[in-house]
Amino acid sequence: MNASQEKLFFELRQMKEEIEYSLKNKQGKIWFTTILEEELSDTITAIQKLENGNFGQCEISGEFLSADLLNMIPTLKSQRDSEYLESYFKKSIYHS
Repeated sequence: MNASQEKLFFELRQMKEEIEYSLKNKQGKIWFTTILEEELSDTITAIQKLENGNFGQCEISGEFLSADLLNMIPTLKSQRDSEYLESYFKKSIYHS
């Protein structure tokens, strides 16, 4: 692993611990429990991919995903997922 992957690996492990802590200390099943469980699963998958050397590869096509996009969303699994995310982005009112 290179330095940026080591940093990402550290951040993913930290995120995993924070999610596990939140799930462990929650009071009953709350509305975002499912979201936390899915995020934990995605985080574990990303950690395994880093360990196995296939982090950043699209699970559908096998092509590498954008490094910039992976730095923003390290749990991204495919190019299709990144296209799906575009529906959540706000567009600015002003165009230059």
